[in-house]
Amino acid sequence: MMKRESGRFRVRARGPVACFTRPEMKAERVSYEVMTPSAARGLLEAVLWKPSIRWHVHEIAVLAPIQWTSFRRNEVGSRASPKVRDFYVEERRAQRNTVALRDVDYVVTCSFALTGRAGPEENVRKFEEMFERRLERGQSFHQPYLGCREFVAEVEPAPPVLRAIQPEVDRPLGLMFYDFDYGPNGQLSVRPLFFEARLKGGVLHVPPRDEVLRANGGTP
Repeated sequence: MMKRESGRFRVRARGPVACFTRPEMKAERVSYEVMTPSAARGLLEAVLWKPSIRWHVHEIAVLAPIQWTSFRRNEVGSRASPKVRDFYVEERRAQRNTVALRDVDYVVTCSFALTGRAGPEENVRKFEEMFERRLERGQSFHQPYLGCREFVAEVEPAPPVLRAIQPEVDRPLGLMFYDFDYGPNGQLSVRPLFFEARLKGGVLHVPPRDEVLRANGGTP
C-alpha cells in the first residue's frame, strides 16, 4: 500500500515582531501568547503548497520568552472592490492599537498527508524531498510571515539541540483558533474551529484535526 503520510519535520521560525490576532478582539488587534496552528500552517505553505498535500501541525515549541510590544498604526477599514466605484482611503482610514509579540522564536513540528487530489504519479517521498530542498535553500512561494504580512519571518530547518524555554511552565492559554472548516460544500459552510490550548513544558501540543472537529460538533 502506498504511504499517505510523511515523516515529521522540525522547522524554526523567528522574527522581531509577531501578531496572531485573537478573533474576539474587534476594536483593537491583540495577539495570542503563542503562534496559532493556523499561522504555523501558513508558514509551511509559504515554503511548499500543493493541492496534493495537506499540512498538519503537531507541536509549537516556544524558544524565546514571551514579550509584548504595542503601537498604533493607520489601517483602512474595508477593501477596495470593483463593486465600489468611489473608494477614498482618507474616508475609511482609522487608527488602531496593536498589542503584538516581539523577538519570537519557535520550532514547529509538522507533517503532511496526501489529499484526494494527488495524482497516480505523485508520492510522499517526492514532496518530502521537495520540502527539505526548498527549506534548506530558503525558497518560498511568498514571504513567510508571523500572523500579519508585514511581520516577516525567517524560516529554516531547526537544529536538533534546540529546546523550549521555561520547561517548568504548565498553564492554559484559553480557547485558541485552530483553523477553518470548509465543510463538504466548500466556502458556503465555512466556520472557525477552536480548541483548549495549553502551554506545557514550553510546548503547545496541537490536537489532531478530527479531534477538534468532533469537539466543535462536526464530523471528521
